[in-house]
Amino acid sequence: MNYIVIGIIIILVLYVFITYNGIVKLQNKVEEAFATMDVYLKKRWDLIPNLVETVKSYAKHERETLENVINTRNNAYDSMSNIEKLNTNEELNKGLSKLIALTENYPEIKADKNFIKLNEELVNVEDEIANSRKYYNAVVRKFNNKVETFPNNLIAFIFRFKSKKMFEANATERENIIVEL
Repeated sequence: MNYIVIGIIIILVLYVFITYNGIVKLQNKVEEAFATMDVYLKKRWDLIPNLVETVKSYAKHERETLENVINTRNNAYDSMSNIEKLNTNEELNKGLSKLIALTENYPEIKADKNFIKLNEELVNVEDEIANSRKYYNAVVRKFNNKVETFPNNLIAFIFRFKSKKMFEANATERENIIVEL
């Protein structure tokens, strides 16, 4: 009888170790995925002042749009938490959308070599962000499934593992694009 109890205890302890280690490995993958995405977010972050300066030279009276983008951009990126980076990124997306829409009213901006180069860089960075966002969300989904499903959720609760926030599209990214010919 004692061997059965000892066997059950050993199995439970092994289960806790295996589950804990599995959650830690997934948490590390989430952090790695965020770090990868963060590289591209930072690259875009650094690209924005140049883009705004180029547009500013042509669209001097569009001050409010330009100031909103710069004000959002002026936060200290490296000192932000991951959640703050995700939230600030959503605000930055709105500002960039307005900035790009603004350039449609100024054909001379679209012909400027600096703007063309910066816009191409921005498009490339946006593609990289989209790819890294997919990977990040896939890893977060695996982590959240592990942390939220029974009986793993008991281990997660004991060791204070919490679900992670996915990188979601904001309202402007969800809107349908209207193509006018």
